[in-house]
Amino acid sequence: MNPGPGKILIIGGGIAGLCAAVYARRCGYDVEVLEQHDSVGGLATSWKRGGYTFETCLHWLLGSKPGSLLHDRWSEVFDIDRLTFVNPEEFVRLESDRGERLHIYADIARLERELTTKAPRDAAEIQRLVSAIRRFQKIDLPDFSEAWHHQLRELLRALPELAALRHWSSFSSAAYGQRFSYPLLRSFFDSGETGAMSVLAVIFSLGWMASGNAGYPIGGSKAVISALAGNLQRLGGRIRAGTRVQSVLVERDTAVGVGLAGGQTEFADWVVSAADGHETIYELLAGRYAGAAVERAYSELTPFPSYLQVSFGVARELADQPGFLTRVLTDPIAIDPATRLSQVSFRIFNYDPTFAPAGKTAVTCVLPTRAHAYWSELRLKDPSAYRTEKERVADAIRAVLERVAPGTGEAIEVTDVATPATITRYTSNWHGSMEGWIPTPATGFRPLPRTLPRLGQFVMAGQWVLPGGGLPSGLLSARAAIQTICRHDREAFAVRPAA
Repeated sequence: MNPGPGKILIIGGGIAGLCAAVYARRCGYDVEVLEQHDSVGGLATSWKRGGYTFETCLHWLLGSKPGSLLHDRWSEVFDIDRLTFVNPEEFVRLESDRGERLHIYADIARLERELTTKAPRDAAEIQRLVSAIRRFQKIDLPDFSEAWHHQLRELLRALPELAALRHWSSFSSAAYGQRFSYPLLRSFFDSGETGAMSVLAVIFSLGWMASGNAGYPIGGSKAVISALAGNLQRLGGRIRAGTRVQSVLVERDTAVGVGLAGGQTEFADWVVSAADGHETIYELLAGRYAGAAVERAYSELTPFPSYLQVSFGVARELADQPGFLTRVLTDPIAIDPATRLSQVSFRIFNYDPTFAPAGKTAVTCVLPTRAHAYWSELRLKDPSAYRTEKERVADAIRAVLERVAPGTGEAIEVTDVATPATITRYTSNWHGSMEGWIPTPATGFRPLPRTLPRLGQFVMAGQWVLPGGGLPSGLLSARAAIQTICRHDREAFAVRPAA
């Protein structure tokens, strides 16, 4: 007699872990999420300081448009239609210290007029770019969680665009930016570390913005996380926050549970890791099941960088500023001994009234760096110097914001600085990475194996399994992980509510 679905332990309470838990409950499994931090969300989070909320993750939610594939997928794990979305007119505004300004509009026709007006010498390449955005804006993100015959159907549907997709995926965003003579347009495509991404990722983003499928949910990532966690608990799933997993228990090459900090053990029929990939494979499993594909990935692929986040609570509305602004600097800013940035980007949350008191605005600035070890060691070995360095960086960013919006500096009443050491402490992300693997022209968006050689009853999900990062990778990889379990157990993968 089939005893029915068993118990699944899920390591990590970020987007992937919560989505996997909801899917598992909908398929009838007993589910428990183990999260090391005192609240779920991982990097999909925000925090409060002095009446302000500072978001660190969500720029937009792909799938905000009803009828799109990602909207349908989000609807499987929580009621996405209860969120209120904002679709900005501008994707980003670029400004230089010399007073130049370039608007990257969401509307394609308006974007085309702006680019050709500001960069008439680049008109031919602008036409090619705009044509690609129009062609690709209705193409959904590939759903690797679907069965092969569904994927084949989507492949046949996209067949007319395959040659163009192959062309645009063959070079990086930074390399493509070199085709333009207008400096701000080149800066848009070559924004430091993320310039290594395939330019196709940028084109897709612009297309999704244009089609209204990448709106920002009021309340940011916490609105999504709260809806997910609430749905999981209504379905009978359990969340244990403040619970750190130290090992995956293995018997006869089969995962049977986890060992927790403090010496306790928890047993289950399946273990799903939605935690950091490197820690899972090389620490929780001591590297015993890495395999050639995983070894190659962690030695050859490039993860996204880590970052500092400088956040300000500004006692002004800043209604005249765009929601996303990049300032191209004449003199680069030294972030740490290994990092100098020639442009910095601000998110000005004048479109989210939940993030600041009336008449005030939350502003954040993310500063990419690969000097994660420097910041972690400085915090441990010299706390005073660590605080001094954070203040120095905050002062430098405050000066840039003052040039962007004169008078803002004196209106700042709250300052907060998070560093790579902060990210590592709260998420255990490898190298303090802001996401998983960068989808370069060489790697594309191909998923990594979600199972490990010779290890049974164990599956992985999250940004280290599906390159590109972001919330969709967590959702889709979680769906695929639970489908893998259902196929093995000969259980129907269903999205019906669990009893």
